[in-house]
Amino acid sequence: MIALLAFTFVQGQTCTPTATFSYTDAEGNPVEEKNTSFSGSAPVTGRFAAVPTDLGDYVGSYTWHVYASDKNWNDYIITRSDEEFEYTFVQSGSYIVELRATFTDPNGLTVDYPEEGTPPVTFTVTVSESKLEMPNAFSPNGDGKNDIYRAKQSSLQSIVEFKATIFNRWGQKLYQWTDPRGGWDGKYNGKTVKDGVYFVNVVAKGADGVEYKIRKDVNVLTRYSEEEGGDE
Repeated sequence: MIALLAFTFVQGQTCTPTATFSYTDAEGNPVEEKNTSFSGSAPVTGRFAAVPTDLGDYVGSYTWHVYASDKNWNDYIITRSDEEFEYTFVQSGSYIVELRATFTDPNGLTVDYPEEGTPPVTFTVTVSESKLEMPNAFSPNGDGKNDIYRAKQSSLQSIVEFKATIFNRWGQKLYQWTDPRGGWDGKYNGKTVKDGVYFVNVVAKGADGVEYKIRKDVNVLTRYSEEEGGDE
């Protein structure tokens, strides 16, 4: 999940900064919304940019702080001094992104943001706790329903390490994948396997440190026309 945040600064005593936010969803489509928070499954990669306008002769310098919401603002995870930066949140929890700025004119006159006693604009990123479930059957018959064996997509959250391996009943490895959103199409050496019971072994880790070791039977049902046991 990739997020983009732009803080827009407008010089003037009556103006306040505004924040705009956009991100790319799981299907790769850009989504734009005016918001100051985002919740998603790890890893969440955010691009944060200060976008000053109407500065005249002023030159801006910027300081970004990222800290957990249950910590003090000065107990930050990272600090950056660039106009824009990118950071990936890989652990579950709630985080605050804060921007402070100083604008200096050619005569050395400075204007600080936020002004004393005024809170800065902040952005909240919430990374969900991990969750992983594997179905017990699928039907790779080309009908467009449950043709791929993969993790249940409706319950897949914040998995940062993943490896799944499919075996037949004799222990022969048929397929392996490492993308938690990937899966097996039921083929081995280019041909769909016979109906029957196979075996999946999954080793994974969540952003919250939870380790998953899943071993279970997988029923291949090419003659089955309804979705059974899967979750697209």
